[in-house]
Amino acid sequence: MASLWDDLDSLVNSPSSFEATTGERGTIKPKADFDAGDDTVALRKAIEGLGTKDKVLIDILTHRSSAQRQLICEAYLGATGRTLVEDLKGDTSGDFEDLLVALATPPAVYDCHEVMRAMEGAGTKDSVLIEIFASRSNQQIKALSDVYLEETEKMLTLDLKSEVSGDFSNALLLLAEGKRDDNTAVDADKAKEDAKTLYDAGEKKWGTDETKFVDILCNRSIPQLRQTLVEYKNISGKTLQHSIEGEMSGELEELLVAIVKCVKSVPAFFAERLYESMKGGGTDESTLNRIMVGRSEIDMLDIRAEFKKLYEYSLHSAIESDLSGSLGECVTAICGGED
Repeated sequence: MASLWDDLDSLVNSPSSFEATTGERGTIKPKADFDAGDDTVALRKAIEGLGTKDKVLIDILTHRSSAQRQLICEAYLGATGRTLVEDLKGDTSGDFEDLLVALATPPAVYDCHEVMRAMEGAGTKDSVLIEIFASRSNQQIKALSDVYLEETEKMLTLDLKSEVSGDFSNALLLLAEGKRDDNTAVDADKAKEDAKTLYDAGEKKWGTDETKFVDILCNRSIPQLRQTLVEYKNISGKTLQHSIEGEMSGELEELLVAIVKCVKSVPAFFAERLYESMKGGGTDESTLNRIMVGRSEIDMLDIRAEFKKLYEYSLHSAIESDLSGSLGECVTAICGGED
């Protein structure tokens, strides 16, 4: 596993799916002869008949783009006076229900609801907040913050502030502002300078100056950080990820490592998260659902390729051996083919 994150050679020139919101690398594509009315009729039959026909729900919701699914939601409301999400909740249950609801929800709203869920109740689910804020583009973070404001009439950053503390809080709040530099030009001298600042703030001194790590990793552009990772290894002889893992602990370490991984490869970051969600005894379905739906139109093909490279078996086969029933069918449909 370490070898993937240690290899910086191809880094500076490889494409980044950080800024992609929908792209060629998704598994779910818009349906060519799409008709929201026809889909509404089929969904109503599946839901209103005796015993919900899961197969119909899966077939329609995993073979339409998110934009098309929103048109279906509008047509469904017009035809029934009820929202599709309400009916899905009333007619299905458990993780399968959560997955269908995720598919019927616009991406920014879904991200926002996942953040809300992570903040609910006792003990904030930091790993969910870390996954979302480390991997999303400025545009995606702004969109989810707008939904948050609309639904709660409160600022997401203010609510987050009351949930988290310390350097972890400072880093998360910087990311939640969605103001990372998005200039694509790389300043090589600046990268060298930042690399030295990080080296001086960590490896070189007794105790670590976390604020320098937070400032650089949460503010610089992705191309700039890629160059900085290369320069850092030149100066210190080890990767920045190794240094962070050696110097820090807890949530701050987890967040900064996630940022470094996403700077290197968002698809590999998600492949690893998917593997973690399925390994061992139980399955973390909510993480699995969130990643499968969230990346289905962005870079799922790349995530599949990285998964195969890392674990020597396909994501498809991992899902098949881990999940069964309608949930398994639906997740495999989103995954697409076997690799």
